[in-house]
Amino acid sequence: MKRTCLYDAHRARGARFIEFGGWEMPVQYRGLLQEHAAVRAKAGLFDVSHMGEIEIEGHGALAFCQSIATNDAGRLTEGRAQYTLLCADDGGTIDDTILYRLGAEKFLFCVNAGNRVACADWLISHAEGR
Repeated sequence: MKRTCLYDAHRARGARFIEFGGWEMPVQYRGLLQEHAAVRAKAGLFDVSHMGEIEIEGHGALAFCQSIATNDAGRLTEGRAQYTLLCADDGGTIDDTILYRLGAEKFLFCVNAGNRVACADWLISHAEGR
């Protein structure tokens, strides 16, 4: 199994790990009730370093993102992100993603680890001929 760059930090804090999409990921520390209370009272962090990253860059990147994602990528300013979906032609969901705008014509889809290859293949198939 693969490990994220934060594996040692999780281990040092007593994380209990599970397999997720080929990655050894922390699932729990002190217990669900304590963790729930801590997040409600203060804040929580989620390690996303295992997730897939797919860059869309170049002339027409915004138009492409607009054509394949459900949210309005045109509303994003540089350095901002939005939750969006990649939908199949029949309306089903390919994946739920976070879309980051890195530049005028540069975007990054953060996709679920288990769907990384399927999302990349789907995006490539929809980019062909553009």
